[in-house]
Amino acid sequence: QVQLVESGGGLVQTGGSLRLSCAASGYMFENLGMGWYRQAPGKQHEVVATISSRGGTINYADSVKGRFIISRDNVKSMVYLQMNKLKPDDTAVYYCNGQFKQFEWGQGTQVTVSS
Repeated sequence: QVQLVESGGGLVQTGGSLRLSCAASGYMFENLGMGWYRQAPGKQHEVVATISSRGGTINYADSVKGRFIISRDNVKSMVYLQMNKLKPDDTAVYYCNGQFKQFEWGQGTQVTVSS
């Protein structure tokens, strides 16, 4: 089973930046497509960005294109999400998971963007 631990969230003003990190363990990380997801209050998990096992294929939700950057380090078993030009609508708990959301959700990291 894969364990996922997210970190890096916080409170930021509109237009600010944050960098989220996800530490993965318990599986052959380098073989896994990974993704970042977010969940706002009262809503289901929404995919934010996905990255293939070696980083060659990356996809973003339309709402974050041009502002967020997903990356990974297979040596460290880490996935990152650089978030720039943050908006209040980006406020949510952010999670990482496999590309198909096949693992148990971690605790997530709260991102709050003030207007």
